[in-house]
Amino acid sequence: MKNKRVEMKKLAMIGCGGIGEYHLGHFLGFSDIELAGFCDLIPQRAESFVKKAGSGKVFTNYREMYDAIHPDMVFICIPPTQHGEIELETIRRGIPFFVEKPVALRLDLARRIRDEVKKAGLITASGFQCRYSNLVEPNVKFIKNKEIVFIDCIRVGGVPGAPWWKKKSTSGGQIVEQTIHQFDIIRYVFDEPEMVFSLGTRGFVTGIDGYDTDDLSTTVVRFRNGALATISTGCYATGGEAADSKIVFSSRDARAELRILGDLKIFGCRNSGDDAEDAAGSEGLVVKGDGTMTSSGSGEIIYRQEGDAGILCDRTFIDAVLTGDGSRIRSPYEDAVRSLEFTLACNQSMETGLPVKITQV
Repeated sequence: MKNKRVEMKKLAMIGCGGIGEYHLGHFLGFSDIELAGFCDLIPQRAESFVKKAGSGKVFTNYREMYDAIHPDMVFICIPPTQHGEIELETIRRGIPFFVEKPVALRLDLARRIRDEVKKAGLITASGFQCRYSNLVEPNVKFIKNKEIVFIDCIRVGGVPGAPWWKKKSTSGGQIVEQTIHQFDIIRYVFDEPEMVFSLGTRGFVTGIDGYDTDDLSTTVVRFRNGALATISTGCYATGGEAADSKIVFSSRDARAELRILGDLKIFGCRNSGDDAEDAAGSEGLVVKGDGTMTSSGSGEIIYRQEGDAGILCDRTFIDAVLTGDGSRIRSPYEDAVRSLEFTLACNQSMETGLPVKITQV
């Protein structure tokens, strides 16, 4: 008796630029999916993906791709202004989709897509890979054991090379397009925002053709539980020493310092009630991914990033499609809309000079 050939699920991609390349690198390590189609307005980019994948067909029209290959799932990796009809058509066809952040630049559009996803009962995910870091669990545990009163966040980098990024009208600006990762992880591990007040400034970044966005901004956030946060972000850095990214969660007697996808340092946690933290004493520990601890010699506990959170993010969505169970997805479309609202409220505050209340309808 001959063994039946098991057909693999077909994966398609829309958008073969830089972020698409990031995801393709993950897919090349998966043996249980078929990379069936690549769509981009520039056919040469899709052709390069086919060559790297060793499979698939090239398309410049996503509807034609859907008609030709009938994908079981799709990754949508497009610039922020292009969101909308692609997602709505994908929903109409009943195709589960993963979409990169930001999921839109208009809240009404994102909410419409969210509502259509809910009606269709589709499995969805968004590109908030930081939620899949092994640092999330100890961070959440610290927050549950402590009454957090203040959060201080900073993200400073340079100007990305994508032409559309340089204009706030096409990228959403740094808060919406980049620092949304920090806004999102704060929501995920801590609490929902209630109100924001943001100030932005320009004039520090010069000599870049077509540049028209804020160089840096600072946002004050009040959360539903009364805690406050400052979130500062900038794209003015030209050298590595100027770049920085961290989030500090402070209680009255301890603090946790998170460098996203880097490490988590916990200070002053001796009486937190957590076994690992109680064991730290004054000597300090490094907690490895396997749960073992070694002395750091610095009076703190250090959790190190283990593995690739981006691969896990992609893999979780693919597994959800393969099994029909989306319960392990940490960043469904519906939740991504909340992080979008958080960041768009900051832009609105910068434009009006007034605090903005977040409704999260």
